[in-house]
Amino acid sequence: MLCRAHPGTDPDPYSRCTLHRHCSLDPRGGAPVIRAVIFDLDGTLVQTERLKAISYAQAAHELCASCDNREAVIEAFKEVAGLSRRDVAMFLLERFSLEPYAKGRMGEFNVNTPWQAFVQLRLRFYDAMLSETDLIRSSTWPHAIDLLRHVHDNGFKTALATMSYCQQASRVLHELGLAGSFDFMATRDDIEHSKPHPEIYLLVASELGCSPGDCLVIEDSLHGVKAALAAGMWCLCIPSPFTRKAMLEQTILDRRWVVEDPSGLMHMFTRMVEDRKLEDMSR
Repeated sequence: MLCRAHPGTDPDPYSRCTLHRHCSLDPRGGAPVIRAVIFDLDGTLVQTERLKAISYAQAAHELCASCDNREAVIEAFKEVAGLSRRDVAMFLLERFSLEPYAKGRMGEFNVNTPWQAFVQLRLRFYDAMLSETDLIRSSTWPHAIDLLRHVHDNGFKTALATMSYCQQASRVLHELGLAGSFDFMATRDDIEHSKPHPEIYLLVASELGCSPGDCLVIEDSLHGVKAALAAGMWCLCIPSPFTRKAMLEQTILDRRWVVEDPSGLMHMFTRMVEDRKLEDMSR
């Protein structure tokens, strides 16, 4: 099964968008309340949010070499981590008064808006980072990947829901050896509305054949948490350095489900699943 943005098959692993395996319900017996676990990618499974922030900072510096604002751009990126390219680019262009400089590069990239030129410039740096296998493999969040392997091996349906585009997401998964770990993968190519809109999570639930209430989302950002909750799903959040401040200040997700210590992720997952089962038995 391939992602809707790229139907058909392709022997190139970097173009493979949705990865399929035969799944079953929890083999321990019965139908668990949590039937599917959906993972975000950037900041959750791998520290690509940091790489993205650096790429935006490098692009901003190239637009205006006299504006030595790279550290400030990285810090500002924390405010919009998890949003779409368009939203991030427009925010940074305005924050650092870079729009006139980006406008001057529109012809070079054959685009119609300054934010698109900024994104294309930033992708030059980001794609170069993704080509460094050792860099990607050293940027994982091991506790989240351990959880992914655990749920994959124990009969839960698994999916990826990322605001990255298919090409970049597939490339990262391939480098990490996770390409066969998901029943379905949804990327920015597949949806009209980015997080915090719930569209991507509702799409995943539909493709998995699960109701939203049977799904647990593993996220790192406030925008992702909002999307999961708006979709009617359960959520565990394991904030990254780029999202920690916002997650500790938020009030929409019960703080017990904000996992500040990554080593506690597996325990909190087990607790969430057991709590849902107990609630179901008490009905």
